Amino acid sequence: MAVYEMRLPDIGEGITEAEISEWHVKPGDLVAEDDILAAVMTDKAAVEVPSVVEGKVLDLACEVGESLAIGSVLVRIDVAGAEGGGTSKEVQAAEPETAPQTARTQNLNPGAKPLAAPSVRAKARAAGVDLRAVAGTGPAGRIRHEDFDAHLAAKGSGHLPNNPPTDPPQAARSKRTGTTEIRVVGMRRKIAEKMVTAKRQIPHITLVDEVDMEALEDLRGKLNARHAGTRPKLTLLPFLARALVEALRDSPEMNARYDDEAGVIHRHEALHLGVAAQTSQGLTVPVLRHAEALSLWEAAAEIARLAEAARAGSIKREELSGGTLTISSLGALGGLVSTPIINHPEVAVIGVNKMQVRPVWDGTAFQPRKMMNLSASFDHRVIDGWDAGVFMARLKELLETPALLFVEG
Repeated sequence: MAVYEMRLPDIGEGITEAEISEWHVKPGDLVAEDDILAAVMTDKAAVEVPSVVEGKVLDLACEVGESLAIGSVLVRIDVAGAEGGGTSKEVQAAEPETAPQTARTQNLNPGAKPLAAPSVRAKARAAGVDLRAVAGTGPAGRIRHEDFDAHLAAKGSGHLPNNPPTDPPQAARSKRTGTTEIRVVGMRRKIAEKMVTAKRQIPHITLVDEVDMEALEDLRGKLNARHAGTRPKLTLLPFLARALVEALRDSPEMNARYDDEAGVIHRHEALHLGVAAQTSQGLTVPVLRHAEALSLWEAAAEIARLAEAARAGSIKREELSGGTLTISSLGALGGLVSTPIINHPEVAVIGVNKMQVRPVWDGTAFQPRKMMNLSASFDHRVIDGWDAGVFMARLKELLETPALLFVEG
């Protein structure tokens, strides 16, 4: 018996350990080269670890939710017929090489989980596709990214290889008594740890200001209509990014990171804007780098790219770190007011709330106006209430008078 000991690879500069968020194999399973063995979670991103050998899984290093040091043995695999039988060899996980396979459909019992990587399942959830209807070309019918893309293409053309299963008829109403136990692991654990750190270490102060969005929305609509099909669609976020760039000229203390252990504030000239995005795995914060150097359309294109990569699970680790200020927005689903939590070690976060048409008094009568509340939280250790108020007043002025966004200096 030749045993390969696969060790947890180096998955990023400065990362010393990773948490096992999901096992894709168990002892006794036969694996082929390129099969995904596990998904691991660092403090920056989720990473899939593929097998580089073919054989039988002997044992796993730990349980889901436990952490392993980089370089530790991840799995041990019996490689039948390998040279040097009876010896133990070590390998590091490598990038998979996709080989053409013959498509096969997984034989799943009702409710069974299809064989697919987390990133493939995330894409399926985002597209509203039942993976049981997708033919997989990987080992044992595992669904690869190219299988899913081919299924979507066939669905768009109206030539699906097989019909998705139909939901069973609704049963009569009855009492529900079940309880589901869900371990907090992976990204959800990282989110929980980060939120606890932020709330424990940062004394938050939150200000809410009402903004008249009528003029900006009129401008946004005209720009989108004029450049439809030739430039990226403009959402509110590129305008808000531009407004933040201008507001930070007068309030540079907001664009900072506070090293509370060293007692040092790092104030940044570049605006690396975190844009919180909800994914099937939880909340992630991709970073729009050098927002101060981007046009409206460049910012719109980059925000859209980052959000899609986050939802598909393909975002890079370096695109999730280094932010200096964060925007948190639920769009049309947002409430009237929020109390956003600062993304530690930053010192401020801007919460975008739902836009609504409200009656506004103009001095003589009530007029219908598109109004939106901005909720901003600040680290009260380094940001005084007066300075927070000055910053919010300037941001409100810029959004209500969008022509100011295009006046240099």
